Amino acid sequence: MTQFTHLDDAGRVRMVDVTEKQPTVRSATARGFVRCGREVVAALADGAVPKGDVFALARIAGIAGAKKCAELLPLAHVIGVHGAVVDVELVEGGVELRATVRTADRTGVEMEALTAVSIAALSVVDMVKGIDKSVAIERIELIAKTGGRSGDWHRNDVSAEG
Repeated sequence: MTQFTHLDDAGRVRMVDVTEKQPTVRSATARGFVRCGREVVAALADGAVPKGDVFALARIAGIAGAKKCAELLPLAHVIGVHGAVVDVELVEGGVELRATVRTADRTGVEMEALTAVSIAALSVVDMVKGIDKSVAIERIELIAKTGGRSGDWHRNDVSAEG
């Protein structure tokens, strides 16, 4: 790619015009990780976090985040989020998050999936920071996308199952 699509001929930032594109089915999956100390992991495992059900809130917050993506990212298109699933799993050392977002629209949902994971991760931090302020979001990354002109893409270090 030799030209940035978000710049006009004079180098000014613009939103790419997708008016003429036909809607197609698209999906994207992203993942993230919140590193937690032993005390937080134990509280999560026991359902003993004082603020309540961390995993339920992370799922809801992630879905809401996917739907608000265009409000947060100035050049993102407003698209229909037709499906969103946020999975939350307690694993050794923290919380693994995964979000899959689907649409039938003119542009992809990669940013919506990444936003879903980001907001879900932030909600986990917010819920457990009273137990341990050292919790940290360590990675947020796109792991797959399907549909659109550029076709399907899968991160090389992730199996098809996840």
